[in-house]
Amino acid sequence: MAMYILRSGIIAMVLVSQWGYAHDAPVWSKTGHRTIGQVAEHYLKKRTKRALNKLLGGRDLASVANFADEIKADTLFRKFNAWHYVNLPPDKDYGEVTPSPYGDLVTGIQTCIEKVGNGELPEEQRSFYLKMLIHLIGDLHQPMHVGRLEDKGGNDFQLLWFGKGTNLHKVWDAHLINDQGMSYSEMANSFPKLSRRQVEHWQGGALLDWVHESRDLATKVYAGTHIGEKLYYRYGYDWWPIAERQLQKGGVRLAKVLNDLF
Repeated sequence: MAMYILRSGIIAMVLVSQWGYAHDAPVWSKTGHRTIGQVAEHYLKKRTKRALNKLLGGRDLASVANFADEIKADTLFRKFNAWHYVNLPPDKDYGEVTPSPYGDLVTGIQTCIEKVGNGELPEEQRSFYLKMLIHLIGDLHQPMHVGRLEDKGGNDFQLLWFGKGTNLHKVWDAHLINDQGMSYSEMANSFPKLSRRQVEHWQGGALLDWVHESRDLATKVYAGTHIGEKLYYRYGYDWWPIAERQLQKGGVRLAKVLNDLF
């Protein structure tokens, strides 16, 4: 066990060196991830709800949405840190960049789908990967999780938020959401009503289409923000509608992934 923990620690350090950051900061904030889970509940099919109820022990999606962040406190799970992000330059698609040998957001989601869908695995194991999947689909829709390697997905992009030091990653992880002053249920219920056509449109495409969509959004965020910029109400006014859309889109797509699995 001691050797395993040591080896895990070494892997974690290599990850930081190879990929720039291990995402120790909250991602999409706890409220953001719970909001995505709450939105997804509205689009689940009955058979999916039954399967989730069994694997999650009766807990809803919002209540387990932050599991993948919570386990970071245990060194035994550090091997999953690289699953929270994938670094893409603005002019490259996934597959055109040398992949991390430790995995990334794409391989993490793919692995989770495979594990959850394998009915021969023990329920405890499928439950673990299900909770990971719920979180990672949320991460996918935070554009800085598909940000650039050189600034560690915006973590080294220094800014001021209402006079206090922060970075671009944290602005999108937490500040834009927390500034709304809403609980996750209030936030989910505040989103615009979607037509069936809009839901189908958002749920269309494959995983890599969603990845490249977030990459393109990250490119716009970089272009619309300057290092050292002092951000106030205007930034939230300009960008919150887009962050709101990403949260809602993440929930709609999470439901699609889960419905397809079950």
